[in-house]
Amino acid sequence: MLNHPTIVFSGSSNPVLAKSICSYLNLELGKAEISCFPDGEKLIRLESDVRGRDVFVIQSTCAPVDENLVELLVFLDCVRRASAARITAVIPYFGYARQDRKDAGRVPITAKLMANIITSAGANRVLSLDLHAKQLQGFFDIPVDHLTAEPVLVQYLKQKRISDLTVVSPDVGNMKTASRYATALNAELAIIHKRRLSGQEVLCEEIIGSVEGRNVVMVDDMISTAGTITGAAKMAKERGAKKIVVGATHGVFAGPAIERLVEAPIDEVFVTDTIPMKEAVGALKNLKVLSVASLIGEAMRRIHSNESISTMFQKFGQL
Repeated sequence: MLNHPTIVFSGSSNPVLAKSICSYLNLELGKAEISCFPDGEKLIRLESDVRGRDVFVIQSTCAPVDENLVELLVFLDCVRRASAARITAVIPYFGYARQDRKDAGRVPITAKLMANIITSAGANRVLSLDLHAKQLQGFFDIPVDHLTAEPVLVQYLKQKRISDLTVVSPDVGNMKTASRYATALNAELAIIHKRRLSGQEVLCEEIIGSVEGRNVVMVDDMISTAGTITGAAKMAKERGAKKIVVGATHGVFAGPAIERLVEAPIDEVFVTDTIPMKEAVGALKNLKVLSVASLIGEAMRRIHSNESISTMFQKFGQL
């Protein structure tokens, strides 16, 4: 689908997704040797010629976050010094995205720092999926193509044909997203008011709207420690909800997430493959992983061909 001057490399964070993207593009992955010196320093040596080419480097900055981030930076610098014509950092999951403001005294804005160093390392463009806040695009001084997995998730939910459906926003900040899902699925809308107690604990205080006798869907940008989503599910169940299905673009599953999800009154969990699943996720028997390879692959094709990214969502059924 792409012409000769294009080459795609994969970091080590999510090679399965990278291969799926290349399959969509009818391309072979570029060859690169990724290794470490005895002291742990990363070494990357390109085995494919990139001079004058349009290069894409695919790397999610998921756990181990710092290791994957440094690998991305080294990869970008390596490609830049090998005289690539244009370099696009494809970051399906962008780590540090939640540290996007000073919410207390004497703390950093790490998301802005990440934007600075990715640019300095050699990226001419960034492609990412469901950033924690859309405003993060403004942290970069280079073009950012911000995709959303909503078309993939909405299509999956439509196929399930859930009756008596209410889309529940697990917090007020997710209300606009929940409203779009409710419109797409011809469902009712409810909102949960929560109060965050710490980085891992939240308190769900009230539901605005009725879920009694209804099937419930809750979708967020990520499931990290699962405190928000499981707290919302428990409240919905207490208020009379029947089947509860929860999903997210990024399945971070950090800390006590798996244990919380297993114990919560949740019938199904669905996420995308922006982050590879850990072995511990095997305990979550009701997990469904959806692929965003075609979504990212189509965006990459359009970037290379200088076509519109926004119009591609019409093809994928975006609202």
